[in-house]
Amino acid sequence: MNYSEIMVRYGELSTKGKNRMRFINKLKNNIQEALSIYPDVTVHFDRDRGHVYLNGTDYQPVAASLQKIFGIQNFAPSYKVEKSVSALRQAVQDIMKAIYKEGMTFKVAARRSDHSFELDSRDLNQELGGAVFEAIPNVQVQMKSPDITLRVEIREDAAYISHKEIKGAGGLPVGTAGKGMLMLSGGIDSPVAGYLALKRGVDIEAVHFASPPYTSPGALKKAHDLTRKLTAFGGNIQFIEVPFTEIQEEIKNKAPEAYLMTLTRRFMMRITDAIREKRNGLIIVNGESLGQVASQTLESMQAINAVTNTPVIRPVITMDKLEIIDIAQKIDTFDISIQPFEDCCTIFAPDRPKTNPKIKNAEQYEARMDIDGLVERAVTGIMIREITPVEEVQDEVDGLIEDLL
Repeated sequence: MNYSEIMVRYGELSTKGKNRMRFINKLKNNIQEALSIYPDVTVHFDRDRGHVYLNGTDYQPVAASLQKIFGIQNFAPSYKVEKSVSALRQAVQDIMKAIYKEGMTFKVAARRSDHSFELDSRDLNQELGGAVFEAIPNVQVQMKSPDITLRVEIREDAAYISHKEIKGAGGLPVGTAGKGMLMLSGGIDSPVAGYLALKRGVDIEAVHFASPPYTSPGALKKAHDLTRKLTAFGGNIQFIEVPFTEIQEEIKNKAPEAYLMTLTRRFMMRITDAIREKRNGLIIVNGESLGQVASQTLESMQAINAVTNTPVIRPVITMDKLEIIDIAQKIDTFDISIQPFEDCCTIFAPDRPKTNPKIKNAEQYEARMDIDGLVERAVTGIMIREITPVEEVQDEVDGLIEDLL
């Protein structure tokens, strides 16, 4: 027997009261986007659960995609069976013969949403339990925590049987907590920060600073690839490329070396905040981890934060590097992050950056520059691209074409 659908159960959504359907509809949309790479798969949701109809699509890759989507508590692959007692008896016998191993316990948990069906839930449990005993005489029933739970659901169109339950990603559907701007570098930390923000329902847009010719097309592609990995957890992401060459050259020419990193980060924060305001974001998210590098001391964060009143969320701030790497490997961004392409934060990095910069000093050095003009030109020059799970193949084709040319 082949699975016909995957039944999706919600997690925290059950606590959302009058907002429940808004959360459920958002989860449905996120699942549809993430599964858009499977053209035959269809999705239907009701108040209690979701249904992903496979329509002949291989179950394994669809299940792997579902495991990454926030808002799912668990899901169960299900078989579609003719809605008759004889067909159900035969199906549970076939399933148990295929999965039973000596010493396993079982129970049947039936649910009848079609009340016109000839047996109620209790009678169906007894009937199908008896069918299992006929097929496997020595099997033992155990009502609490059995090895196998045969879940049977009688619906209007047919009956459905499942026997395995797969843990989902939990969290909240992406987009239910509002929009945030993720400051995405090419490093390990910022994609992890983006992942953790997505888990709590934040709809992120990735803001990436590029400084050609100092940063290469490879560095930009690396940022695209990291963003694409994040789409697996909530759907398409808007990627915002910011031209940053003029600002970095201005800082290099007019500020002391020790303050290069501080001023660079302050300009990045200003620009990200301006983009956030323009695009109706609520917060800024970044991958700063306390004490990891010179720009991530409390004094540095204070000097950088001074240019905005917008909340800056730092999901990995208390984690050490190994904890962050563990998550990066789990979400499959680590191998991309360690590719040797320089980003804006490394090309002009000073040998001895200031670890306790003073706000008044930063403001004094910035007074030598046209702050408003530099920020305005950078924001005006942004390029926006929607990153989706299905663009990967096209990107590979485009790369081969470029190589040939």
